[in-house]
Amino acid sequence: MNLYLPIAEISLNVFVLVGMGAAVGFISGLFGVGGGFLITPLLIFYNIPPAVAVATGANQVIAASFSGALAHYRRGTVDLKLGTVLLIGGLFGSVGGVLLFTLLRRLGQLDLVVSLLYVVFLGGIGGLMLVESIQSMIRSRSQGSGEVRRPGQHSWVHGLPLKMRFHRSKLYVSVIPVLLLGALIGLLAGIMGVGGGFIAVPAMIYLLRVPTSVVVGTSLFQIIFTAAATTILQAATNRTVDVVLAFLLMIGGVIGAQFGTEAGRKLRGDQLRALLALLVLAVGLRLGWELVARPAEPFTITLPTGETG
Repeated sequence: MNLYLPIAEISLNVFVLVGMGAAVGFISGLFGVGGGFLITPLLIFYNIPPAVAVATGANQVIAASFSGALAHYRRGTVDLKLGTVLLIGGLFGSVGGVLLFTLLRRLGQLDLVVSLLYVVFLGGIGGLMLVESIQSMIRSRSQGSGEVRRPGQHSWVHGLPLKMRFHRSKLYVSVIPVLLLGALIGLLAGIMGVGGGFIAVPAMIYLLRVPTSVVVGTSLFQIIFTAAATTILQAATNRTVDVVLAFLLMIGGVIGAQFGTEAGRKLRGDQLRALLALLVLAVGLRLGWELVARPAEPFTITLPTGETG
């Protein structure tokens, strides 16, 4: 059953779109990522214009993140204080990201920059996470523990000023790296249509040393509001949010996130990190191939989204 998407100006299968949202929602609940790093490339692969995919993908991120965060909140694995500090930085970053998105679109370089950013970030972060998680699993077999954080273990981040205590995460750390991390997440949300979980989760685990059990719910909590701010800014500034497409993705996302959260309870922290790393790498490699592969139609003429001949 096909449905016409008014902003994307294309007719697509309803069930495929709902299923796409459900799959990404499941991954969102499982790993604590908003799923934007998956839904945006998937929409682009399904012939949605990149500008619409970036702006509309943020809507699905909100729904999946809210559903997953609610499940984690009920289990007491959300650090609201840490999430709020991340959010403050994220709101400032999202404004900058949307402004940069608008500039790149005006210059005609948006598609290339979005694809390159995905390849660089996904490839780099996925590779680092995979190496660390494999090492962690090897350590867990020999020592009985695969947790990243150990008593008395600190990084350079813990020596910075303006420290704040986060009781749920059992942290006493400077707010400076937390705010900067939030701003980076917001910036990427504006440019790439992502919630930033694929940056936030590794950074909180490896940089801030937040326990893996708290990272997932806290990341989802912060992503809800950062993605919401990005969606509002994109709708007001670029008018590239397709409400019909967003609604279909959100239906699937909410359902999938609940199942993903339950599945996540059955896996250890190092196993979750390894699976997320493989997923991130797979998407990065797929996008990288799209950049270097010979196109089926080397020359095409298209009108900008929202314009007619």
